[in-house]
Amino acid sequence: MTLLLLNKLSDTDCRKLCHAVVDGVCGRKQPQREDYSATCSLDEWLDLNKSLSRLFCFGSGGHSSDEKVLAALSDTKHKDVLLSVLKARRQELSRALLDKTTSISSAVLTDFDWQLKLALSSDKISSLQTPLLSLSLDVREKGVLRPVTMEMTREELNTLITSLEAANKVVLQLK
Repeated sequence: MTLLLLNKLSDTDCRKLCHAVVDGVCGRKQPQREDYSATCSLDEWLDLNKSLSRLFCFGSGGHSSDEKVLAALSDTKHKDVLLSVLKARRQELSRALLDKTTSISSAVLTDFDWQLKLALSSDKISSLQTPLLSLSLDVREKGVLRPVTMEMTREELNTLITSLEAANKVVLQLK
């Protein structure tokens, strides 16, 4: 597990890193890689940062107890440090995550329309017979309705659908 990299840090450095990760989750300055470059590689750093962010988001949720958080910490020697940072900043994390959820849900899709087109703008493209989806969305944001039009290939459409499904899962978990 990635959190085992914390074992390379002293209690003080671990506490400093945890508070910096919480700051990042709350929309402030995130921890800097340069401060920990001697401890772990870039890939390890990215994984550690992501794992700590997930842990603090999980721990600040209304359905997670300290025992569940401790169970997720497995073999790290800094369980007490992680738990103390979580307890000290749980309300702040909850507010920040709620604010992010609210800002995500402040834009409301009110209507959509789609058309399938064949790209015919040049001889080369017309010979490729690339189907394009033209997607028109009416989005209400802060009371103002604005149209958004996108034209995308099948791969781009699949990426959009995957992203929307992932966003929907996150929103459902935060409720």
